[in-house]
Amino acid sequence: MTLIAIFFPFISFLLRGRILTGIICLILQITLIGWIPAAVWAVISLQNARADKRNRKLIRAMKSK
Repeated sequence: MTLIAIFFPFISFLLRGRILTGIICLILQITLIGWIPAAVWAVISLQNARADKRNRKLIRAMKSK
């Protein structure tokens, strides 16, 4: 998924269900200069989503004990 976020940033957002963000990212990545910020944005967003998922799992485990 990280490689998709680097090479096809807008697809990374679309696969995670963030359609409007994916469209905005596509508009940004159409320009060559905008490709790098779009890729960085997609990778950071992916890492944040993974961290949120991990935190939800930890909170759920703490509540069950």
